[in-house]
Amino acid sequence: MITVYIGLGSNLSQPVDQLQQALVAIDQHPQIQLLNTSSFYSSCPMGPQDQPDYVNAVAAIQTTLAPLALLDALQAIENQQGRQRIDGRWTARTLDLDILLFGNQEINNPRLQVPHYGLAQREFVLYPLAEIAPDLIIPPGQSLQTLVAACAPNGLTKLTL
Repeated sequence: MITVYIGLGSNLSQPVDQLQQALVAIDQHPQIQLLNTSSFYSSCPMGPQDQPDYVNAVAAIQTTLAPLALLDALQAIENQQGRQRIDGRWTARTLDLDILLFGNQEINNPRLQVPHYGLAQREFVLYPLAEIAPDLIIPPGQSLQTLVAACAPNGLTKLTL
């Protein structure tokens, strides 16, 4: 089993419910064990600002799946929850599940980049990740705490559910 960190985000169709349903679906997968989940956070959207704020979280899992098999499983969950893949980045979505870290591996594949390419600049990933894994070292050797210290919260707000 390998420990993997997954970023969750939604800003359509009751985002809190979307994330909660995604966590249940992840945990029900026979080759995935949900270990821990951060608090849920509200964040401003990246890109176009004419869309609702996001709800974000990070989950720690253990899995026996290979990286691309895990990506396929997560995309199936996104699709089951109404995710529509349209052209353009940073568009509104019912659910976004991103593999942030896959053990200590660095992966450069046309379908998957790990560590996630935007991890170091995204407060809505760094702060929840630090909540559940404060001593984490990000490949190839950066301290998560150093990344958090260099990233302003930009209006990120922990939600009380």
